[in-house]
Amino acid sequence: MGVIYYGSSAMPIRIADRALAHLKIVIATKLRRSESFTVSWQHPENSPQGRTTIWLHPAIPLRFVFDEPEPPALSREWIEELAASANSSGGIQLMPEMFHDDRDGHVTE
Repeated sequence: MGVIYYGSSAMPIRIADRALAHLKIVIATKLRRSESFTVSWQHPENSPQGRTTIWLHPAIPLRFVFDEPEPPALSREWIEELAASANSSGGIQLMPEMFHDDRDGHVTE
């Protein structure tokens, strides 16, 4: 499981490495262009019920940490889907399967 550390929050956001690799590309591209947007998700099954939305802005510190030393294979289609949602008024909506460990084989496109 990969982790995003966002802003001054000590609470990491845990996302499967493969999903995080795709998300990182879209986030870096948007922030490099000084474009702010939201990322939202429903809390995973092993967390209290609810949903979270974060506002990503170029001035807020952001760090990606991956468990696997080698980057995963990337899907152009998946990156394009995430980029299109980042450009929409609803922002990126993460899917529940993005919160499962890659090694369990649960992450799908």
